[in-house]
Amino acid sequence: MKPFRSAAPAVMPHGHIASTEGDVPIGMTAGGAADAARGNPIEHRFSPYDFNGGTCIAIAGKDYAVIAADTRLSSGYEILSRNVSKLHSLTSKCILGSAGCKTDVDQLRSVMDIKMKMYHHDHQKEMSTPAVAQMLSTTLYYKRFFPYYAFNVFGGIDEEGKGAIYSYDAIGSYERTAVTATGSGQAYVIPLLDNVIAHRNRTDEKRDIPKEEVVELVKDVFLSCGERDIYTGDQVEICVVTKDGIETTMFQLKAD
Repeated sequence: MKPFRSAAPAVMPHGHIASTEGDVPIGMTAGGAADAARGNPIEHRFSPYDFNGGTCIAIAGKDYAVIAADTRLSSGYEILSRNVSKLHSLTSKCILGSAGCKTDVDQLRSVMDIKMKMYHHDHQKEMSTPAVAQMLSTTLYYKRFFPYYAFNVFGGIDEEGKGAIYSYDAIGSYERTAVTATGSGQAYVIPLLDNVIAHRNRTDEKRDIPKEEVVELVKDVFLSCGERDIYTGDQVEICVVTKDGIETTMFQLKAD
């Protein structure tokens, strides 16, 4: 004899009701609805991370550094904001650029700002750019078991007045390099920077590119990237760091 089955609708989690006709609550799969109807446990997933997109690049010159990033903030296929800066100045001679999870980026910036203020109170001077680069590495490594979901580029002017660019992974491994990029458009940007700036796979003589030419190149790079990456767009914030300070310009991209 088959067990008796009630025709009354089953009450689902979150107040949803699934009838015997096979209705499935919004946000639940048919399998999940069937498990709930039978009283079986249901798996719920939660991730503390979200990838909010964006692209950051950094270029070192003879006596300057250029750090640039777009201002779009996304989640999935939604644009949450068109005017969120991914660049953050730590001293008058260095800038941190971060793509990834916005909340983790904000927390990382806050921790770095606190450490910068402590150093300034103790020594009555700003930290040098290579020292900040090392401190950023140890800050990221300290959180290696629950990492900041932030992918960083860092750049500025060192004690000799030369451009210094540093590339990082999520847990603090880093290296000084001539060009770097991170974020959702990294794969579209790096080949161009490697060829034009780093002068790789070329036979002509390498030359020192003036910062004005690099800024125009950065604009072209982001225009190209914005055509291929849905998470890169709206505006580009371009910061040029020299011994005289930081100069910031904005360049408009496509808004779709």
